[in-house]
Amino acid sequence: MTVRVPTLRFERRLWNEGLTRVVGVDEVGVAPTCGAVVAAAVIMKPGCHRIPGVRDSKTLSAGQRERLAPTIRRRAVAIGIGAASVSEIDRLNIYHATHLAMRRAIARVGGHEHVLVDGNRIANFETQVGPYSAIVDGDAKVYTIACASVVAKVVRDRMMALLAARYPGYGWERNQGYATREHRMAIRELGLTPFHRRSFLALQRTLAGDQTSLDLFGEERDEVLDDVLPVGHPALGLVAATG
Repeated sequence: MTVRVPTLRFERRLWNEGLTRVVGVDEVGVAPTCGAVVAAAVIMKPGCHRIPGVRDSKTLSAGQRERLAPTIRRRAVAIGIGAASVSEIDRLNIYHATHLAMRRAIARVGGHEHVLVDGNRIANFETQVGPYSAIVDGDAKVYTIACASVVAKVVRDRMMALLAARYPGYGWERNQGYATREHRMAIRELGLTPFHRRSFLALQRTLAGDQTSLDLFGEERDEVLDDVLPVGHPALGLVAATG
């Protein structure tokens, strides 16, 4: 299978119009059954050269992403990270929570002129972030979106690894919260944690017929720090806007 290499074609068109703060945005963690959804926003210097190896994070190994992320941070004009917690996902639904994470990431880059976002058009997004372009498969086509996808994936994987140490047995350090067989078996054996997305049908199906209550940990869940590690947590590394 040929792996697509993202280009700067979309960015150059905007740079040629005189725009200098063009943001690429992408999110990770939509499909997992636990943990926050995380978005990253990246601004690169007009006229920059691509970092070799940067592409859609889904086509990279964990090691490749970990090697690329620090280079992206050094080269970027600004990086912002945004997250939506498990409580927000359950309250708003994953679609709206994902866009909330995106808006939070964009707000942390310190000002922008245009946004390039992966996916389809988003209702009312322009009123909240200003001019933007929605590009289907943007993480594969657009360089700054690909950079954002790498950074977001690294941050979320680190979050899940830290949570795995707090809640051992679910394999989050390996499955990142996806509904793998290992994860499903652990839910049946250990029950739900405060970081499981109770609104997700996959969890309800996993527990169907079991004695485990969907209200397990209900009170504790509301007391967990926003259901997500603080954005400035030192173990996450790639969280601060760079300028």
